[in-house]
Amino acid sequence: MKARSSDGKATGYVRLAKPYMSRHRTANHRFIPKGSALLVIDMQGLFLDRSSHSYLPEAENIIGNVRDLIDAYRKRSLPIIFTRHATKPSESAGAMGRWWGDVVRDGDKAGELDPRFAPKKGEKVLRKTRYSAFVGTDLLQHLGAVSVSSIVITGVMTHLCCESTARDAFMRDFDVFLVVDGTASKTEDLHVSSIKTLTDGFAIPVTTSEVVKWLKKK
Repeated sequence: MKARSSDGKATGYVRLAKPYMSRHRTANHRFIPKGSALLVIDMQGLFLDRSSHSYLPEAENIIGNVRDLIDAYRKRSLPIIFTRHATKPSESAGAMGRWWGDVVRDGDKAGELDPRFAPKKGEKVLRKTRYSAFVGTDLLQHLGAVSVSSIVITGVMTHLCCESTARDAFMRDFDVFLVVDGTASKTEDLHVSSIKTLTDGFAIPVTTSEVVKWLKKK
């Protein structure tokens, strides 16, 4: 397992986001474990397999943190939802296919979750074909069925699938928490830019240690 991002670096991300955070947002969006769900976005072969053309080195740096979050949610028997991006042969990749000139096919190793993130019985896995985990899936219905009102987002990439999902969650009236040291992008610049943008309008930036600490409280 790769070493976890240092608390100092995580705190630095939150500090960079602070100018975009107002007091009323932190007061009105308090993290309450009961009613929250952990959303683990696209920790799959496409980004974690070193032989993949889309291997994301930065994703390796958050593996320990993401697993810590998963373990913390499991200990409290709270909902965990995994997503994986993969398109069936019968489906159109749409604008994403045209944009990237590439399609991740369902059934290929790239479209499967990395073995280090194997879900346990009862944990939901969503296959998605767009950036947002809400598009073309039953995520909204599932969250309603398990009485979720807030979402903790972790995974990759911060500026694409994580940000798109965070925006869509906010638009559907969920309180959104972005784990700044549990998400990663291709570059530090893209990661930080996304944190700032989401903090300004859509999500509360949090660290892995903060979430784990909150989950330990009764």
